[in-house]
Amino acid sequence: MIQYISAFLKPFFLKKLARPMGRWRIEHNNTQLNQKIDLSNEDHCGPCGQYALTKRNENQRLK
Repeated sequence: MIQYISAFLKPFFLKKLARPMGRWRIEHNNTQLNQKIDLSNEDHCGPCGQYALTKRNENQRLK
């Protein structure tokens, strides 16, 4: 009987956690938003790979 009561009351006392929706969740940070836009454009651009080339050049300059 106690199990049924606790199972009934449990949802009322637990906080609902906001679940991230992967890359498409709402961003409140402009840096993350711009990165999301760049990655989205890269997905739709196809084999041009401009974003990947830019990142590789940036990484080589940092080394």
